Amino acid sequence: MSHLNREEPIIEAQDVAKSFRTQAGAVELFRNLDLRILPGESLAIIGRSGAGKSTLLSLLAGLDTPTEGHILFAGQPLDQLDDAARAALRLEQISFIFQSFHLLPELDALDNVRLPLEIQGHQDADRQARYWLEQVGLGARLDHYPAQLSGGEQQRVAIARAFATEPKVLFADEPTGNLDDDTGHQIIEQLFHLNADTGTTLILITHDIDLAGRCQRRLHLHNGRLEEVSP
Repeated sequence: MSHLNREEPIIEAQDVAKSFRTQAGAVELFRNLDLRILPGESLAIIGRSGAGKSTLLSLLAGLDTPTEGHILFAGQPLDQLDDAARAALRLEQISFIFQSFHLLPELDALDNVRLPLEIQGHQDADRQARYWLEQVGLGARLDHYPAQLSGGEQQRVAIARAFATEPKVLFADEPTGNLDDDTGHQIIEQLFHLNADTGTTLILITHDIDLAGRCQRRLHLHNGRLEEVSP
């Protein structure tokens, strides 16, 4: 993403707090949380289950709003945007890869990758979708439906779909969580290979220490605080 100023953060969290009301009382996940992520960085957020990693991802991606503080995307405070504007920003500039793949079962691999391109209005959506499926080694599986694909192949389709729209930021939430070790390793290699080629900012939520170790930065979320983890 050469047109981005790499000295300015693509995502910034400023004094962010997030709390919930439950029948048992208030639950506070974060307080005074700050974070700067530069364009092209690869960043892993690690921590125990229940620490709030997925909630933090939702905040950074504009899927949720903080109780206090601000999330900025390319300098734009997300709280100044309405729901429609945040959705448009995600459509144009953000992609996601999830643990459970989230493919549409009624669409084959090609159509699963082509659909977001068509929503964006790409005139060459078919060519782009074919190209990215070939990039992840599925050029011969274009007409296969998710039920006909292995878990690793389904995650490759999800990776192709995520990169096809050329996002500025890619969020991956436990992308190897449902895969065996060998397949997970292959997916990691594919993910970081494409990340290096495209320069997309990569933000990982993971329990996988090996996966986190591939990132340029690692942050540990613990007791509502983010702490930098040394290499």
